[in-house]
Order: sequence, then C-alpha cells, then structure tokens
Amino acid sequence: MTVRTVTNLPAVTHGETVRCSFAIELSTMSWVVAFNTPLSEKISRHALTGCKWKRLLELIEEVRARVSRETGRAVEVVSCYEAGYDGFWLHRKLEAHGIRNYVIDPASLQVDRRAPRVKTDRIDTDRLLRSLMAYLRGEPKVWSVVRVPSVAEEDARRLHRERDRLVSERVQHVNRIKGLCALQGIYDYNPLRPQAMARLEQLRTAQGGAFPPRLKSEIMRGLQRLEMVVEMIATLEAERNAIVENEASTHLNAKKIQTLHKLKAIGPEFAAVLVGEIFHRDFNNRRQVASYVGALERQVAANARADGVINSYMKCGAGDLRAAQVHHLSR
Repeated sequence: MTVRTVTNLPAVTHGETVRCSFAIELSTMSWVVAFNTPLSEKISRHALTGCKWKRLLELIEEVRARVSRETGRAVEVVSCYEAGYDGFWLHRKLEAHGIRNYVIDPASLQVDRRAPRVKTDRIDTDRLLRSLMAYLRGEPKVWSVVRVPSVAEEDARRLHRERDRLVSERVQHVNRIKGLCALQGIYDYNPLRPQAMARLEQLRTAQGGAFPPRLKSEIMRGLQRLEMVVEMIATLEAERNAIVENEASTHLNAKKIQTLHKLKAIGPEFAAVLVGEIFHRDFNNRRQVASYVGALERQVAANARADGVINSYMKCGAGDLRAAQVHHLSR
C-alpha cells in the first residue's frame, strides 16, 4: 500500500457548485455514514447494513438531490473511507458514479493524545469527516492518501504474494511435524526430503517402539497437507519462471521483471517482488522511496549523538518488501 500526500487540491468554485462531504466507516455488520452539507453546519449520520453499496448510493443521491433543489446549484460529492479489509472495490464503485473518493491510511489520522482514546464507529466517522473537510480546505497534512492501484496492477501482485503466504504455511507444517516427532525423541526427521511418508514408517521412538497410532495418523495428515502446499508453490514458481523466460508473456509487468532479472544477484522471485511492490509506483522524491522500503533513518537528539548514539532505521513501509530485501541480502 503506497501512501502519498496530495498538495494540488482543486479549487472550490462556490459560485457554480456546492460541496457535500461524506465519510464512511466500514465493517461487515454495518456501515456508518456521516455527511455535511451547505444546508447545515451540523453533521448528519446514517447507519446502513454492511456491504449494502446500493443503499449507500441511494443515500448519497438523496442528499445530492435535496441540496441541489434547495440551493439551485450543481452539487459536488466528495467521500472518503479508511483502507482496510474491504480493499478498493468501493472506491471504484463510487468513482464510477461520479463521486470523488479518497482512500485514507488509517495510521495517518490525527488523534488527541491528551487522554485515553475513545473509539466508536460514530467518533471515528466524525473524525474522518472533519479530516476530509480540513483536507478540502487546503490542509494536505491532516492525513495520507492511499494510491489506489488499477484492477490489473492489483491482480499482477497476486502471484508473489500468494507464494509468500504458501511459504509461510509450509514452514508452519514443517515445524509442526518436527515438533510432534520431538515428543518421541526423534530430531533428525525432515518432512521435506523425498519419500517422507515411507521414512515415517521406519521411524522408531527413543524407547525403540513404534509411534502411537493417533500421533502417527496426525503426522501423516500433516505430511499430506505439506505435500499439497509444496505442489502449489511449485505451480506458482513455474508460472513466475515462465514470465521471466518467455519474451511474449502477457503479464502486466513482464518487461520490467525480465529486465531486472538480467542483473546479477537478482533472481526471478526478487525481481517479481521489486516490480510488483515498487517499480510500478510513482514517487515524488528519494525520501518517499526510502520511507516505503523501510530505509528511512530515525532521527535522534543532538545530545544523544554526542554520547555516541547513532541513528537507526525505522521499521516503516511495506513489511513484506522489507523482509524480501533482508532475505536477499542475507543469501
């Protein structure tokens, strides 16, 4: 997820249009919508059933029609919601209906630190709406706007992200099987080696006996799940290698991946991660690049530097990308 601050806000043309601002708090159970119109300084709120986007559009259209009727002017609708579980489909739906929408980085919203934070859907929605109104007044630092990828860009990242999840799942299965074997005093069994199921039949406990039947059945089921995950990883890696080797590949980022792969010490996986997570994005300066990849230097006080304390690097940015860099450099 790329975060950027937009400074070239469009000017408000009060003589021609009026603006209605909407903030949406999303959850699976309910959506809380807060909005402000030129007809009143107060914030109005509506609770909708979760995921009912048609009712949301109907509400926005009702407010737009009422404001247009009473002011006699054209109405511009601007909305926002926090990035999270729901992804970007709602953003695309709102934009398709002529609504200017912003997807916000939740960590960038300003909160009051003088007292314990009270968190409810109503309070969060009001805070989000006030931040939107401040942003539209020309205060770009009130939050950070998420760069919404296209459908094709979002789909192109699935390949290496799915492989990362499967690799983590493979590690979990291996550790679980080794842990079950360790209960019987066996520490040299590697479930990733060939003929793992056949070698399991030959294992004996530290007392020289066979595995207890229930424990053996659990390990066998674990080996079956592990074999399935390994096959899935092999399928994804074959698809990834085909992108690198096939000049006629139709993958969105094929040319960039192939160019990166020509460099020494960059394999197909690291090339796919770099292109999928960095090189298809736009950055305004080097500091934004460093911030995104987690290489932004942490500032320390001058007296601390005098005492020999050096600056460290903040663990910010994309965690998966930072992990890939560390893994690549440690090889």
